[in-house]
Amino acid sequence: MQFKKLRSEIGLTQKDLADKLGIKQSAVAMWETGKSKPRTEDLYAIAAVLNVSVEKVLECFKPAN
Repeated sequence: MQFKKLRSEIGLTQKDLADKLGIKQSAVAMWETGKSKPRTEDLYAIAAVLNVSVEKVLECFKPAN
């Protein structure tokens, strides 16, 4: 699943998610475009905000085969 879809499914904008995580909206945008990935230490916070498992978040950032 794409990270953007995961975020959108719960009705959060990039800015909403960024605000909840205490980061810049541009960081979320870069995750969604594949230009960067979240830091390991942020994965639990992201999963908590999105109400999914860390594994589900990690699935979004696996390289496509």
